[in-house]
Amino acid sequence: MINVLVTGGNGQLATCIKDVEVEYDNLNVLYADSKDLDICNLNQVQSFFKSHDIDYCVNCAAYTAVDKAEDEQELAFKVNAEGAKNLALTCEEHHVVLIHISTDFVFDGSKREPYTEEDQPNPISVYGASKLQGEIEIQNILSEYFIIRTSWLYSEHGNNFMKTMLRLAETRDEISVVADQKGTPTYAGDLAKVILEIIGKASKDFGLYHYSNQGKISWYDFSKAIFEESKINMQVNPITSEQFPVKAKRPGYSVLNKEKIRSKLNIEIPDWDLSLEKVLSKK
Repeated sequence: MINVLVTGGNGQLATCIKDVEVEYDNLNVLYADSKDLDICNLNQVQSFFKSHDIDYCVNCAAYTAVDKAEDEQELAFKVNAEGAKNLALTCEEHHVVLIHISTDFVFDGSKREPYTEEDQPNPISVYGASKLQGEIEIQNILSEYFIIRTSWLYSEHGNNFMKTMLRLAETRDEISVVADQKGTPTYAGDLAKVILEIIGKASKDFGLYHYSNQGKISWYDFSKAIFEESKINMQVNPITSEQFPVKAKRPGYSVLNKEKIRSKLNIEIPDWDLSLEKVLSKK
């Protein structure tokens, strides 16, 4: 059996891993939330690893409140950078492979073609900067790691854009959604499968990878697709980022190039609309 620790064990991605792990007979997966394991506390992390036999650590623990991070910079960096460093140090000591989830928000959005792993990060928010620092800490400490940058995660679990749209539809018949930020929605269940495939195959192709679903749309396009697929009659009005002011800047373009993960790890990548259709059919 392969023993896998998943941090952030009650979060959206971890819950999707729970859904998918039943397909893998050779995996024994342990889920730890912040009450079980505070990744910001190095002593606690080291003690946890000493008392459990772990082959892989999947780090789904993260500070993800993008706008609040502008006011809670210290906390964002503590979780996203120091927490990642603590896991990397402990994984190195115990010969554990770390799989760490990062974000498209490490980029500034100035590019107009999909970002590759070789493109220079330039975060424009505290959240993006804290996630980039986490990547750097891991790369400085470990040689056996997978860092997977993803984008616009949603699922039937947790809090996400899709569920917000469906909730708004219960009380409104018209909304306005930003149309000038382009990216790719990613079903967390698809990412969960990628993570477990890497573990199940015991891949040695370590490094930094990009993964999202296929395609390029705006938040406006995504909201319209959610309502249309759900057969909800909703008037959606396109607006600019300037018309919807928020504390943290978002990249205007954050489409990820997935060629590396497709070719090196032989990963199949569904189109975003097919995955959305699959998720909404479960509701």
